[in-house]
Amino acid sequence: MAQKSRADIRRGVHTRIRKKVRGTAERPRLAVFRSVNHIYAQVIDDDSGRTIASASTNEKDLAGSTGGNIEAATRVGKAIAERAVAAGVSNVVFDRGGYVYHGRVKALIDATRANGLNKEEAAKAAAAGDSAEGEKNDE
Repeated sequence: MAQKSRADIRRGVHTRIRKKVRGTAERPRLAVFRSVNHIYAQVIDDDSGRTIASASTNEKDLAGSTGGNIEAATRVGKAIAERAVAAGVSNVVFDRGGYVYHGRVKALIDATRANGLNKEEAAKAAAAGDSAEGEKNDE
Protein backbone atom coordinates (compact mmCIF):
# COMPACT_ATOMS: atom_id res chain seq x y z
CA MET A 1 0.00 0.00 0.00
CA ALA A 2 1.34 3.41 -0.96
CA GLN A 3 2.01 5.97 1.72
CA LYS A 4 -0.28 8.96 1.98
CA SER A 5 1.08 12.40 1.31
CA ARG A 6 0.81 15.18 3.86
CA ALA A 7 -1.92 16.80 1.73
CA ASP A 8 -3.96 13.57 1.68
CA ILE A 9 -3.75 13.31 5.46
CA ARG A 10 -4.82 16.96 5.85
CA ARG A 11 -7.81 16.38 3.55
CA GLY A 12 -8.89 13.44 5.72
CA VAL A 13 -8.59 15.48 8.91
CA HIS A 14 -10.51 18.33 7.25
CA THR A 15 -13.29 15.95 6.24
CA ARG A 16 -13.64 14.68 9.82
CA ILE A 17 -13.71 18.26 11.13
CA ARG A 18 -16.40 19.28 8.62
CA LYS A 19 -18.67 16.47 9.85
CA LYS A 20 -18.80 18.27 13.20
CA VAL A 21 -18.34 21.96 12.34
CA ARG A 22 -21.23 23.66 10.54
CA GLY A 23 -21.91 27.34 10.07
CA THR A 24 -25.39 28.77 10.55
CA ALA A 25 -26.89 32.20 9.95
CA GLU A 26 -26.46 33.07 13.66
CA ARG A 27 -22.94 31.61 13.94
CA PRO A 28 -21.22 31.20 10.56
CA ARG A 29 -18.05 29.21 9.95
CA LEU A 30 -14.66 30.93 9.67
CA ALA A 31 -12.72 28.69 7.27
CA VAL A 32 -8.94 29.02 6.99
CA PHE A 33 -6.82 27.86 4.07
CA ARG A 34 -3.06 28.09 4.23
CA SER A 35 -0.64 27.63 1.37
CA VAL A 36 3.11 28.07 1.33
CA ASN A 37 2.92 31.67 0.10
CA HIS A 38 -0.54 32.87 1.18
CA ILE A 39 -3.29 32.51 3.78
CA TYR A 40 -7.01 32.85 3.09
CA ALA A 41 -10.03 33.22 5.38
CA GLN A 42 -13.77 33.14 4.66
CA VAL A 43 -16.84 33.57 6.84
CA ILE A 44 -19.42 31.15 5.43
CA ASP A 45 -23.11 30.55 6.17
CA ASP A 46 -23.46 26.84 5.35
CA ASP A 47 -27.28 26.89 5.59
CA SER A 48 -27.61 29.23 2.62
CA GLY A 49 -24.26 28.33 1.03
CA ARG A 50 -23.16 31.97 1.03
CA THR A 51 -19.81 33.61 1.75
CA ILE A 52 -20.39 36.59 4.05
CA ALA A 53 -16.84 37.97 4.15
CA SER A 54 -13.41 37.00 2.90
CA ALA A 55 -9.81 38.17 3.14
CA SER A 56 -6.47 36.91 1.88
CA THR A 57 -2.89 37.95 1.36
CA ASN A 58 -3.60 38.07 -2.39
CA GLU A 59 -5.36 41.41 -1.88
CA LYS A 60 -3.24 44.48 -2.56
CA ASP A 61 -3.95 46.19 0.76
CA LEU A 62 -3.15 43.01 2.78
CA ALA A 63 -0.13 41.89 0.79
CA GLY A 64 3.28 42.42 2.33
CA SER A 65 6.68 41.22 1.25
CA THR A 66 5.33 37.70 1.73
CA GLY A 67 1.96 36.24 2.60
CA GLY A 68 3.38 33.14 4.20
CA ASN A 69 4.30 34.39 7.66
CA ILE A 70 2.68 35.17 11.01
CA GLU A 71 2.54 38.93 10.40
CA ALA A 72 0.56 38.37 7.20
CA ALA A 73 -1.80 35.99 9.00
CA THR A 74 -2.37 38.65 11.67
CA ARG A 75 -3.21 41.24 8.99
CA VAL A 76 -5.70 38.85 7.36
CA GLY A 77 -7.25 38.02 10.76
CA LYS A 78 -7.76 41.69 11.54
CA ALA A 79 -9.29 42.33 8.10
CA ILE A 80 -11.66 39.36 8.22
CA ALA A 81 -12.84 40.33 11.71
CA GLU A 82 -13.54 43.92 10.63
CA ARG A 83 -15.41 42.76 7.52
CA ALA A 84 -17.46 40.18 9.44
CA VAL A 85 -18.42 42.70 12.14
CA ALA A 86 -19.41 45.17 9.39
CA ALA A 87 -21.63 42.42 7.90
CA GLY A 88 -23.32 41.92 11.28
CA VAL A 89 -21.49 38.81 12.47
CA SER A 90 -20.15 38.76 16.03
CA ASN A 91 -19.79 35.01 16.71
CA VAL A 92 -18.23 32.41 14.44
CA VAL A 93 -17.29 28.73 14.52
CA PHE A 94 -13.60 28.27 13.71
CA ASP A 95 -12.71 25.75 11.01
CA ARG A 96 -8.94 25.28 11.00
CA GLY A 97 -9.15 23.36 7.73
CA GLY A 98 -7.25 20.31 8.89
CA TYR A 99 -4.21 22.35 9.88
CA VAL A 100 -2.67 22.17 13.34
CA TYR A 101 -3.79 25.06 15.59
CA HIS A 102 -0.32 26.57 15.64
CA GLY A 103 1.72 29.26 13.92
CA ARG A 104 -0.09 31.13 11.15
CA VAL A 105 -3.49 29.54 11.83
CA LYS A 106 -3.31 30.44 15.52
CA ALA A 107 -2.13 33.99 14.71
CA LEU A 108 -5.05 34.53 12.33
CA ILE A 109 -7.64 33.26 14.81
CA ASP A 110 -6.12 35.23 17.71
CA ALA A 111 -6.23 38.38 15.57
CA THR A 112 -9.93 37.82 14.83
CA ARG A 113 -10.66 37.51 18.55
CA ALA A 114 -8.67 40.67 19.31
CA ASN A 115 -10.62 42.59 16.66
CA GLY A 116 -14.18 41.76 17.69
CA LEU A 117 -15.13 38.19 16.79
CA ASN A 118 -16.12 35.86 19.65
CA LYS A 119 -15.46 38.45 22.35
CA GLU A 120 -16.80 36.23 25.15
CA GLU A 121 -14.42 33.44 24.09
CA ALA A 122 -11.46 35.81 24.31
CA ALA A 123 -12.63 37.00 27.74
CA LYS A 124 -12.98 33.40 28.99
CA ALA A 125 -9.52 32.50 27.70
CA ALA A 126 -8.01 35.56 29.38
CA ALA A 127 -9.77 34.74 32.66
CA ALA A 128 -8.63 31.12 32.47
CA GLY A 129 -5.09 32.28 31.75
CA ASP A 130 -5.14 34.65 34.71
CA SER A 131 -6.43 31.97 37.09
CA ALA A 132 -3.87 29.48 35.82
CA GLU A 133 -1.09 32.03 36.39
CA GLY A 134 -2.37 32.61 39.92
CA GLU A 135 -2.29 28.87 40.64
CA LYS A 136 1.28 28.61 39.32
CA ASN A 137 2.40 31.52 41.47
CA ASP A 138 0.87 29.93 44.60
CA GLU A 139 3.08 26.86 44.30
